[in-house]
Amino acid sequence: METIANTYDDIITRSYEEYYQVILNYITYRITHRYEAEDLTQDVFVRLLDYKQMLRPDTVKYFLFTIARNIVIDYIRRYYKKQEIDSYIYDTMSTSTNETEEKIIGDDLMTMERTRLAAMPEQRRLIYTLNRFENKTSPEIANELNLSCRTVENHLFLGRREMREFFRNCI
Repeated sequence: METIANTYDDIITRSYEEYYQVILNYITYRITHRYEAEDLTQDVFVRLLDYKQMLRPDTVKYFLFTIARNIVIDYIRRYYKKQEIDSYIYDTMSTSTNETEEKIIGDDLMTMERTRLAAMPEQRRLIYTLNRFENKTSPEIANELNLSCRTVENHLFLGRREMREFFRNCI
């Protein structure tokens, strides 16, 4: 009885030494995650121990590849199921935003912008306000204020640059 057990253990030991790298390459090719493939390869040989009463030297290779194939299929099923669940959770969960905090920050920025705007020269302030808050274009502002389009664009450029520098210093 002990010699039979030794024979099974010898078959498993020899198959591990002979087929470990082959099975690892087989699994790595199918799942492309090396560290996962190494774990799954170990699982193949652990599962082979469950069948040691049925092993013969001429069938062990086929057993190993059948076990490896089944383990890879199980892994891929779990992987895609997890992806499906993660996608479902991502799609159904509302984005975690704090609307109150965002509103307070937005209001603070608007107050800061208006404070800086009050410090601008009158014509620049008027042109910036018409563009920023009333969404008027340069030609519309130029026509309304009887200025050249180039003057309006120059004031917008300077006003935006001042505002950017102001916010950059605040942040």
